[in-house]
Amino acid sequence: MTTITFRADDDVDEALAELTSGDRDRSQVIRDAILAAWRLRRAEQLRAEAEAVAADPDDVAEARAVLADMESLRAW
Repeated sequence: MTTITFRADDDVDEALAELTSGDRDRSQVIRDAILAAWRLRRAEQLRAEAEAVAADPDDVAEARAVLADMESLRAW
C-alpha cells in the first residue's frame, strides 16, 4: 500500500472536515474520492469512445448489416 502526502488548501480542509464528521476517517474519504475520480474518468473515456463509434459511418453501416442479418433469426 502506498502512502501519499499532499498539501490541502482551505477548501479541501473544509470538505475533508465535513466528510469526516461521521464515522469515516480521513484516509477512507481520500481513498473514496480517488476511486470516484477514477471511475468518472473511465466513464468519460468510454462515453467518448462510444460517441466516436456512433459517428463512424463504417461502424454504423456494419451494425445495420448485422441487425438485418439477425432479423431472419427472430422467432416472431
